[in-house]
Amino acid sequence: MMLGLEEQGAHNINLVTPTHYMPQILEAILIAKDKGLSIPIVYNCGGYESVEALEILDGIIDIYLPDMKYSNNNTAKKFAAALNYFEINRSAVKEMYKQVGGLKIERGIAKRGFLIRHLVLPGNLQESEKIFDFIIKELSPETYVNIMAQYYPCHYAYKYPEINRRITHKEYMDTIRLAQEKGLDG
Repeated sequence: MMLGLEEQGAHNINLVTPTHYMPQILEAILIAKDKGLSIPIVYNCGGYESVEALEILDGIIDIYLPDMKYSNNNTAKKFAAALNYFEINRSAVKEMYKQVGGLKIERGIAKRGFLIRHLVLPGNLQESEKIFDFIIKELSPETYVNIMAQYYPCHYAYKYPEINRRITHKEYMDTIRLAQEKGLDG
């Protein structure tokens, strides 16, 4: 399937939320590469990954695309049932960055590297600030960050008034301004 996608003109193989299929994916990648697969492999994940699992991927994944949503463990526990989110997320993101470095683009197409996705949540500017500080201090101010505005309250969001609404245009623009003021260049 990967070779077929490459033949059809795909720029990469984008593995979305792949961790629970890692053994099968690794086997498929090795088979495809043995048969000539040459486009980058993208690991598109939530960023709540174990470093041990990521170490297995070293040298196999070309582009990491992790999320960084929360910088407060209590917020992550409350809204995502994710324990120790920020510590686990930071460790995972650092390992990904160590493996592939900054994003390398050729003729407008990502070939290797690292891109963080940050979903803006309602009333969450302080958490965004802490995430941006981490990126600048522990990775690089040149790290590409996709600041996303598509938060949509669903599932159990109605139980939490603080996230039971879309973000405002002002919240999104304030987050972008904050990233720029902090010195994020990517």
